[in-house]
Amino acid sequence: MNGHFAYDTVSEAINGLKARGFTLDFNLQENCLVCNDEKFDVDDFEIVEFHRFEGDTDPSDEAVVYAIESKNGIKGVLVNGYGISADPISEEIEKKLPIHKAG
Repeated sequence: MNGHFAYDTVSEAINGLKARGFTLDFNLQENCLVCNDEKFDVDDFEIVEFHRFEGDTDPSDEAVVYAIESKNGIKGVLVNGYGISADPISEEIEKKLPIHKAG
């Protein structure tokens, strides 16, 4: 994780990242990310930082908040589960997203 930002909740992380310019929402598809109807292949974006959250009592509450910047300057947030909560994705995207399958 880059920087020295620590957040206690997913919503706090999202709000903090949005305040720092990561204002758009990325969505995960099997082999790419999507933002505003634009697709980003694995080479088209970088993970700037990420924050992992564990559910206190329920493993399905596990999530990762990613701060993402595309090569064309789009900055946004991706929220995704990890471990058993992870969405199915391609092997290339899985390698790009730290701790996607960890846990």
